[in-house]
Amino acid sequence: MGKKFDWIRNELKNLRDNGLTIDVKVVESAPNALIKINGKKYINFSSNNYLGLANNLKLRKASQKAIDKYGVGPCAVRTIAGTTSLHIKLEKALTRFKKVEDVLVLQSGFIANLATIPALVGENDIIFSDELNHASIIDGCRLSKAKVIKYSHLNFKNLEDKIKTLNLSKQSKAKTLIVTDGVFSMDGDIAPLPNLVELAKKYDCLLMVDDAHGEGVLGKNGRGIVDHFKLHGKVDIEVGTLSKAFAVVGGYVAGKKIIIDLLKQHARPFLFSSALTSADTAAACTAVEILTRSDNLVKKLWENTFYFKEKLIQLGFDIGKSQTPIIPIMLGDVKLAKEFSKKLFDKGIFAIAIGFPTVAMDKARIRLIISAMHKRNDLEKTSKIFREVGKTFEVI
Repeated sequence: MGKKFDWIRNELKNLRDNGLTIDVKVVESAPNALIKINGKKYINFSSNNYLGLANNLKLRKASQKAIDKYGVGPCAVRTIAGTTSLHIKLEKALTRFKKVEDVLVLQSGFIANLATIPALVGENDIIFSDELNHASIIDGCRLSKAKVIKYSHLNFKNLEDKIKTLNLSKQSKAKTLIVTDGVFSMDGDIAPLPNLVELAKKYDCLLMVDDAHGEGVLGKNGRGIVDHFKLHGKVDIEVGTLSKAFAVVGGYVAGKKIIIDLLKQHARPFLFSSALTSADTAAACTAVEILTRSDNLVKKLWENTFYFKEKLIQLGFDIGKSQTPIIPIMLGDVKLAKEFSKKLFDKGIFAIAIGFPTVAMDKARIRLIISAMHKRNDLEKTSKIFREVGKTFEVI
C-alpha cells in the first residue's frame, strides 16, 4: 500500500501499543445467560438483554408471523410506502406504556437522537449537555450546529450556574435544550431528573432524556426514569431504544404530540431512511405487551442486581456509584482491565474491559450488566471467580 495509508498504519500501531484496540468476540448462540464462543460456554455479563427477552419464544413467534404477512423488509422510507399497520400498532402500544401523548418509531436509539436534536435546535440555539452523555447525544448535538455547553456530571447546580452565566433573558430568540442520559451506560448512575425538570421550567428550556438503559429497568413494569420519578407530562422528550431491555432493534421518541408532529416533518432519518423491519416491529410489540402485563421480569432483574452487588462489595471491589444493574468494576489502568477481562474469559466469564475513549483514560473498568436471565448459581460461580482473579491482580 502507498504512503497515503501511512497515517492509518501509525494510528493502528498507536492503539495496539497503548492497549486500546478492541477485541471483538464472535458469539455463536442466542444472548442468554450462557453463550457460546469458539465452541465453549461462558456466563454472559456483556449483553444489554436486561430481561432475557432476546430469545423469548413469544417474540420469536411474533417475528416469524410478521415476516409471513409483511415480508422481510419494507423497502421504503416511512413517508413514502414504508409505514405498515405494525408500525402504528407499536407506536400506540409505546404511547400507552410510556404514558405520553405520542410516539415516533425510528431505526435505532442512536438514530433517534440524531433525528431529534437537530430538528429541535439549530445554529443560533443553545444545548446544555451532561459531560458524560452518550455518543449518540454528542453526535446529535454536533449535527444541530447549536452551541453546546457541557455541565458537570449529574450536577444540576453547575447546570444552573451555566444557564445564569448566559443571561438567557437577553437571548429571547435562542431556543434552549437541556439533554441528559437517564441511566449512564458506563457508570450505572441515574440523572437527577426532578432537579432538571425544575430548571427547565424555571428557565423555559426544552428537556430531553435518553432513557435507553432505564427502560425495562426503572419505574413500574420498567416504564423508565420518568415513571421512576413520577414526572409524567413534565419531560418534553424521551428517547428510547428497542435494542436493550426490549431485546430487538429500533428506537423511538416519546413525548408531547406537537414535538412528534414536528419530527415527522423535519427528522431526517425518518424522512430519508427505510423503516424498521416487520420482524423487529412485531417482536417489539410483543415485548411491550409482556411488560405491560407483568413486572415479574423487572423484579427478578433487581433481585439479581442487589444480590450480586452485595457479593462484589463484600469482596472489596470498587463498583463506583452504580444505582442500576450496570456495575463497573473500577480498575483505572486500561491494560490491567484488559488483562483482568482476559483472565475472567479464560475461566468462563464473558465480561468486557472498557477503556479510552469510551471512558476517561484513567477510568478503565470491567463493565458488568446483570440480567433477569442469570441464575443464582451463575452469580455464585462468578463471584468466586472474581474473588480469585481480584486477588491475582491484587485489586482486592
